[in-house]
Parts: sequence; C-alpha cells; structure tokens
Amino acid sequence: MNVLDIVTAVLILAGSALALTAAIGVVRFPDTLTRMHAASKPQVLGLLLVLVGAAIRLSGNIDVGMLILTGLFTVITAPVVANRVGQLAYREQNVRDDLLTKDEMYEFAKSEDGNGQD
Repeated sequence: MNVLDIVTAVLILAGSALALTAAIGVVRFPDTLTRMHAASKPQVLGLLLVLVGAAIRLSGNIDVGMLILTGLFTVITAPVVANRVGQLAYREQNVRDDLLTKDEMYEFAKSEDGNGQD
C-alpha cells in the first residue's frame, strides 16, 4: 500500500461522508430551502472528492477524462438547479418565514414578470 492509495481512500471516504450528511440533511431539515441547501452544497463537494479519489486511482487511464467531465457538469448545473428550486419554493410560499433572517426575494417575487421590474 503506497501513499496514493491512502490519499485515494481518504478522499473517497471524506466524499462519502459528505454525501451521507447531505442525505441526512434532506431527511431532517424542516423546509424546502434548507433541504435544498443540504442537497446541493455538501453533495457536490462530496461527489467532487469521490471523483478526485477515483481519478487518482485511475491515473493514466482514459476514463479520467470522463470523471473530469462529470465533475464539471456537476459544478455547472448544481447551482442553477438549486437557484431555480429555491425560487419556485419561494414563489409557491413553501418556505418557513420564521427561518428567514432577511427576505431578499420579496421585491423580486412580487413583480409580475419575475425580473424585478413592475
């Protein structure tokens, strides 16, 4: 067992632990916005750690390119999906107002066309 095997194991275990905490957060959190946060932030970081661990293990293999593409698409799409889900949950009033510290979406959501202009 060499150093790269240990680094790979640590990265994959850390990524798996983050994915587990994300899954627990989705089940345990009370409303859509907090569930969305739990589903997007640690899940993406966990997946990236697992992909880096797999890329280290597969170094020199052509499949590393596919792992890089998977990581890039995840990083690109996860924030967009989280933003859209958050906006939809807010517009449908599926959030707990007592958990919001500052309501930055109020002016945006009350406009008819959705771009912040009346």
